Amino acid sequence: MSVRDEIYERLSAAFTPSELVVVDDSESHRGHAGYQEGGESHFNVKIRAQAFESMSRIQRHRAVHAAIGKELVARIHALALDIDS
Repeated sequence: MSVRDEIYERLSAAFTPSELVVVDDSESHRGHAGYQEGGESHFNVKIRAQAFESMSRIQRHRAVHAAIGKELVARIHALALDIDS
């Protein structure tokens, strides 16, 4: 399973989002630090879920990182998050 699919599945299971888009943006970082041949190093995530409604920005980011899991986050060089309720 691709890293993109793993991120998508874990966030879907954790938050039942109304909107979830996970984009592997690795190719646009070719030649930059952290780029890996074959991609799966840079991701953009847009997620909307009611679970975030009462959370601060920091709490939302921590919740997303926790849902993705330390072992998967460790395999990613960059993770851009757009989180809202």
